[in-house]
Amino acid sequence: MTKEYLRVFRAFTDESRVRVLQLLSQGELCACILLEDLKISQPTLSHHMKILCASGIVKARQVGRWSYYSIDGEGCEYAARLLNAAAEGKMEELLRMALFFHRLLRPVRFLLHPEQRPKKEDAPDCCCLAKK
Repeated sequence: MTKEYLRVFRAFTDESRVRVLQLLSQGELCACILLEDLKISQPTLSHHMKILCASGIVKARQVGRWSYYSIDGEGCEYAARLLNAAAEGKMEELLRMALFFHRLLRPVRFLLHPEQRPKKEDAPDCCCLAKK
């Protein structure tokens, strides 16, 4: 349960990631544009984007060798539901529902019993991970 909150809200715990979210709020951007604006190295950007994609708040798409990122509305709604559930003391109930109904099932797979976890080869790689 706590891991799910950490996975989602870790996206907001770094100044660079918050800046990325600000930039993406204007629309989809290529990684090269983010690199230019943030003035960080490519490996550092990949690290931040991996965290943002894992949180579900950002989605990525690969076009050839280029990665394009955008805000994921459903992921933002999920983060809002987690925050509201925490405020209302209903975290356990929401996480149980997430296992069955939410499209972010892959990131919450650690909550499943080992025999229910999807096999690694069945899970699609995020473009952030594909470059490594």
